[in-house]
Amino acid sequence: MTIKTSLIAAAALAAFAIPGAALAQGAGTAHPYVGAQVGYHDLGVDADVTAPPLNIDDNALIFGAYAGVDFDVARNVVIGAEGNFNFGNSAIDNEYGVAARIGYRTANGSIVYVRGGYQWVNLDVANFTGVANPPAGIDDTAGDYLVGVGADIATGSRARIRVGVDTIAFDSVRPTVGVNFAF
Repeated sequence: MTIKTSLIAAAALAAFAIPGAALAQGAGTAHPYVGAQVGYHDLGVDADVTAPPLNIDDNALIFGAYAGVDFDVARNVVIGAEGNFNFGNSAIDNEYGVAARIGYRTANGSIVYVRGGYQWVNLDVANFTGVANPPAGIDDTAGDYLVGVGADIATGSRARIRVGVDTIAFDSVRPTVGVNFAF
């Protein structure tokens, strides 16, 4: 098993540790969900390098999926965990991560939340730097802590529209919009 595979497995297990602990402490019903999202990820590289061979473009459109579970822990309070995987263009090949969240469930079933976790970003080095053939052996994966805010807005008994903004280590900005379905 490679180190990358081990990290992904450990992160996936961690994603379910918080809800598992909550359930063991008598938390309420589990509310699993899956969703799809699109967004824009600005990696926050503040370089004014446009001279050849470098033409740094640190922005990327992202699109992907997420899945998670929330648990009722008090009146209108939920905690949960979520995993995500997104493809990107331009500077980002893909990104993936896990996060725990705590939120407030409104009367209509919408959830306003804050979250924290860890996100890995696989960079497209050639697109990111403008160098057509980057040297072999360059580590193109970066990872750091993620924090964010968002809302899952109820549109029906099982469907919600998601809006959110995340940052990775307060270096990047990643607004997203999506739709998820509870089951």
